Amino acid sequence: MAAAQIQLKILLPYTTFAEKLDVVRIVAETKQGSFGILPNRLDCSAALTAGIFCYQCKNQTEVFIAVDQGILVKTGFNVLVSVRRAIGEADLSRLHALVKKEFLVVDEHEKWLQATMVKLETGFLRQLGHFQHQ
Repeated sequence: MAAAQIQLKILLPYTTFAEKLDVVRIVAETKQGSFGILPNRLDCSAALTAGIFCYQCKNQTEVFIAVDQGILVKTGFNVLVSVRRAIGEADLSRLHALVKKEFLVVDEHEKWLQATMVKLETGFLRQLGHFQHQ
């Protein structure tokens, strides 16, 4: 009897980054830490953080990909990963540097934008409140 294998599909907003049919294990990063997926694991979903995503196909070496935030959904032997951005084809140390440089810096910029929007909305609501009381 053949061992079960995972069908992995990694999606970006406008394209398919990778599609593998013979994956034997996956390691992904979440806010709670890293976790592994084997073919017979129960169905699950997880919110991924920017970090290194790893998978291994049957009789091959591990493949490492730098991924931005996203989601992972496992149903049966299918794993669907949808992320904002992904970078492959590099050694592990370079991928770690890319995650820090590209993905985590963007997160800081997005936090600044969100804080600015909250300030603008708060100011607008405050002025609207003053206008209604006049």
